[in-house]
Amino acid sequence: MERLKRRLGAIAEAVPPGSQVAYIDYPLHENIGDLLILQGTEAFFAEHRIRVRRRYSCVNFRPGVKIPRDWILVCHGGGNFGDLYPWYQRLREDIVRCYPDHRIVILPQTVEFRDAESEGRSMELLGSHQDLHLFVRDRVSYEKARGHIANLYLSPDMAHQLYPIDAGRAGQAGQAGGAGFARVLGVLRTDGEASGAEGSAIAGERIDETTDWPLLLSAGDRLAVRLLVAMSSLDRRLRNALPVWPLWRRFARRLTDKAIRKYAGSGRVVTSRLHGHILACLMNKPNVLLDNSYGKNGRYYREWTRDVESATAVLPRPPGSGEEEAVRERLAGIDYRDLHAQPS
Repeated sequence: MERLKRRLGAIAEAVPPGSQVAYIDYPLHENIGDLLILQGTEAFFAEHRIRVRRRYSCVNFRPGVKIPRDWILVCHGGGNFGDLYPWYQRLREDIVRCYPDHRIVILPQTVEFRDAESEGRSMELLGSHQDLHLFVRDRVSYEKARGHIANLYLSPDMAHQLYPIDAGRAGQAGQAGGAGFARVLGVLRTDGEASGAEGSAIAGERIDETTDWPLLLSAGDRLAVRLLVAMSSLDRRLRNALPVWPLWRRFARRLTDKAIRKYAGSGRVVTSRLHGHILACLMNKPNVLLDNSYGKNGRYYREWTRDVESATAVLPRPPGSGEEEAVRERLAGIDYRDLHAQPS
């Protein structure tokens, strides 16, 4: 985990220490995985003395707004590069069109297109920019962008900047020896990226509680998100005069702390959320990763976290590889008595 955190230092070559930046597309929604990326990105800026002069969400950014030429445009990372989430991809394309003379840096993303024609159009447009730098989170994404994007890099996710996360910051529930320490928590996708195979993957696994990121929010939390989104929409019309960012930053921390407390109260995590897995690794929490609908989780695990001691995975076997045998061998070698849980 320390090595993965250090790997993020390569981004400082594209966004040098002391740079002035506009951070675009910070997540203004309840996905806790994206909020962990947000906090990791802000921690990276602070460590490298990068001066964030403006911050925009996807809601209040106006393409074409005047930004000084010497500022770097830094786009949020994550898993929305492609046509699965077209709103965000169109925003990146608008930025490329509106700012041909700025440096544009897209933080680590997973690339996934379903339509080859839209993939070709988008890659051609982004590749036409003379100073665009794209960081991707796995080799499949790298191969999709290679040949289109000149400045292309392989990098782990920005959330690794948060390592290590001390569960004590959000309360000391689930200390070793307590009843919660033996609990197995399932964080399983309930959205369009659910693979549909989670049930068979965890057959025989004892899971004491099942949840998902949206289920961690209270009714008050959901209302607060809607209000802040509405405020951000108004802020767009007022030309970014409202204090949306400081309010959202505090609220985002509140939501991620909920997830940290939930993890602190369990002994092991089984998850089909990529950041359910990454959060467990950041907390040195034993965890088992399942894949999502298009293989994003497996691609990330094979590239970066397969050597993390606390992590294992149950993944479809890639064609022509020995991955299935390797995973079974690793699972067989775990002493589950140390984890206070039963093996899957």
